[in-house]
Amino acid sequence: MRITRIYLLVIVAILGWLTVRPFLVKDMSPGSVKNPIRLMLTPSTDAQAIIRDGDVLAQYLYEKTGLHVKVAVPNYYITVVEAFGTDRADMAIMNTFSYLLAHAKYGSKAVLRVARRYGELTYRGEFIVRSNSGIDSLHQLQGKTIAYVDPSSTSGYIYPKEMLRQRGVVPKQEVFANGHNQVVTKVYQGDVDAGAVFYSRPDSATGEKLDARAKIATEHPNVYSVVKVIALTDEIPNDPVVIRKGLPKDVADKLIAALLTFQETPQGRKSLMTIASVEGFVRTDDQQYEQVRKLVAQYGIDVETTLRKKKR
Repeated sequence: MRITRIYLLVIVAILGWLTVRPFLVKDMSPGSVKNPIRLMLTPSTDAQAIIRDGDVLAQYLYEKTGLHVKVAVPNYYITVVEAFGTDRADMAIMNTFSYLLAHAKYGSKAVLRVARRYGELTYRGEFIVRSNSGIDSLHQLQGKTIAYVDPSSTSGYIYPKEMLRQRGVVPKQEVFANGHNQVVTKVYQGDVDAGAVFYSRPDSATGEKLDARAKIATEHPNVYSVVKVIALTDEIPNDPVVIRKGLPKDVADKLIAALLTFQETPQGRKSLMTIASVEGFVRTDDQQYEQVRKLVAQYGIDVETTLRKKKR
């Protein structure tokens, strides 16, 4: 009888523990209430608008996957990189330059690539000069002054610099203007002989020019006649969507699948345009960014130091 009573007490204790355990033990699995997926979006001056539409994305991801998601918009690219190193970021939309560092230091992995207007998966850099300069080719930049954006700009430095190297063109002077619009302005005003900035294809429906010259077109409506394009770089892969090393595969797969369906909804397309000026995503992998990585190494660019300087 005594054994039976002890047996019953044990059973009751076990059942009681199983009943209260969910209230005593916190679920800390990725995507749980206590440990939501931390999604970082590209730093921007309009952070509030991005957070607003980022919350729309977070709610959609929860509805599709059951994973709780928390969105953050840091002030600096290096902050996103460091977040992967301290497990404060599970997924991020980040620029290519920052991704190279996150991958090298923390094993973060590109899983998607953003698709911009009309589904474009790549973009290019361009060389610009004044239309009355008499310069029509890259070879004529020998001994000239050239303005670049900054050492971390793929389209405004890394790829254009490689084009000149391949042709043996050695400028007289090279300066960093710290912005695409600043480079265009320097060329427009005749402060430099040429500049390197981003190129985007004209709008296929309206013919509207969308390259870097558009950044000063409001202030200088004649920029398209005063400044001309003389060369385009090779295609550059668009920015990646990145996941941290160690994020469980089933969790990553759910998030990736949900992002791919989010872009198919009217609200999704609207939100993605606000969040990152993109139409959607396609699957990708780290190999797509190998050419950029090689060029960065070739020019001896210290990615981390460059990103930290931009934080100041």
